[in-house]
Amino acid sequence: MKIVLATKNKKKVEEIQRVLAGLPVTLLTIADFPDMPDVVEDGDTFEANAVKKGVEIARHTGCMALADDSGLVVDALDGAPGVYSARFAGPDADDLANSEKLLRDLEAVPEEKRSARFVCVLALVDAQGKVHTFEGKSEGTIGWTPKGVNGFGYDPLFYPQGHRRTFAEMSNQEKDERSHRGFALVEFARFMKASQTS
Repeated sequence: MKIVLATKNKKKVEEIQRVLAGLPVTLLTIADFPDMPDVVEDGDTFEANAVKKGVEIARHTGCMALADDSGLVVDALDGAPGVYSARFAGPDADDLANSEKLLRDLEAVPEEKRSARFVCVLALVDAQGKVHTFEGKSEGTIGWTPKGVNGFGYDPLFYPQGHRRTFAEMSNQEKDERSHRGFALVEFARFMKASQTS
């Protein structure tokens, strides 16, 4: 079975490939389809964006598509950056600019009010447009300075609940076992295994 991963983010692709390594599926990426149109992520929820990407890419490729939308939800910022996580500091912002803006916005927020969570919604869409979604969340807090060199995005600032190291200070396996995307992928893998045995 072929599944197209609906993301251009190479780090996300690596995470998904690691977690799904045991499944009997062939994972393609949108890089395998050079004429793939860009999907505008204009939904106001992670689920809406994931479903939109999955539907459009499944329709374009004729294959099953697995789309991800994920981001950081910070309580002290009323849920921001949320669906705007990748472009928090502007449409062309990179990870560093987004992280610097987050730290500026939280500058006056004390330790006990820096709670946050990473959220991931995966949407599996077949060529007929049938949709299944899977959600994962990782609770934690936002640090004061970036720590660690692994991961991407806000990983150097995010301390998962019960840990004194950021996601960026953890090994790939440690992060996969605790991350929002890891949790969502586990649910997806369970669904795929159940589908193949039913």
